[in-house]
Amino acid sequence: MKREIGPDQIERDPASIVSVGTFDGVHAGHRAVVRYLLNRAEAQGGTATVISFDPHPRAVLTGQDVPLLTTPTERANQFEALGLDRFVLMPFTKEFSQIEARDYVRDVLVGQVGMQEIVIGYDHRFGKGRAGDADLLKEMAPEYGFAVDVIGAQEVEALGVASSSRIRELLAEEGNAEQAASLLGRLYAVEGVVEQGEGRGKQIGFPTANVRPGDARTLMPKVGVYAVRALLENETEPRPAMANIGRRPTFGEEEVRLEVHLLDFEGALYGQTLRVEFAERLRDERAFDGPDALREQLSRDKARCRSVLTSEAGPGAQASAT
Repeated sequence: MKREIGPDQIERDPASIVSVGTFDGVHAGHRAVVRYLLNRAEAQGGTATVISFDPHPRAVLTGQDVPLLTTPTERANQFEALGLDRFVLMPFTKEFSQIEARDYVRDVLVGQVGMQEIVIGYDHRFGKGRAGDADLLKEMAPEYGFAVDVIGAQEVEALGVASSSRIRELLAEEGNAEQAASLLGRLYAVEGVVEQGEGRGKQIGFPTANVRPGDARTLMPKVGVYAVRALLENETEPRPAMANIGRRPTFGEEEVRLEVHLLDFEGALYGQTLRVEFAERLRDERAFDGPDALREQLSRDKARCRSVLTSEAGPGAQASAT
């Protein structure tokens, strides 16, 4: 897959079949769009192209933080795994947001990126004040020589429409990793570098890897204990593990951390990149009377993790490489 990161790397390709959006999470709805995009590209002999934005447009327009389900690099990796031909990452700035809708179509989509066809969701809006829509694209299509395809909302059975905002709610507010995985089409993952900790976990028989996300904007699921899969650097299969997201109240700390205990693993992980895939939230984080009480609870958590991650019907059975 060709990756064009930023305007200086964009090489116009008039054969492109284009879809535009932030695509944060590359969830089940996004995947349906990409499948359609690939089919259209094959039928037209074109280049299946996604235009994504960074930072998140809502963060720029509102000034509020928008936690990311996928970093731009993770987004590109997901699209490459789906078979996309071309990934264009466009910087989203306040100046960019002020481009009039017609100018955006003419100068950016047609003039800069190039396209013979555009695939958009039924509610896609663009340009200054979100004035552009499918009707404007259809109006401009004959003059600039492109076709317009509009597709409907993509639903996941029993869960409704797949959307990035709903997935953020499930993870950050509810800690519902299972439903989030259903909407994503895979386990939600946080990737980061293992840093040196205080070694408290090791002292009670549960050594942990302290993982700092590679992008500070990465969404962290709700505080609590989770059954997870951990993919180590240079390995292809994730290992069973359990994770704690929280402040470690037993030790009187305040900083929220992601700590991961790999089941049946011995070795140093400092400096390695670790990908943590969330299968199921087991319980709230809480303070214990001391290390012994915490150790007993962690033993129970560990046993439950094994059950969750080895269950053929459980969320841990979902593929992690898509």
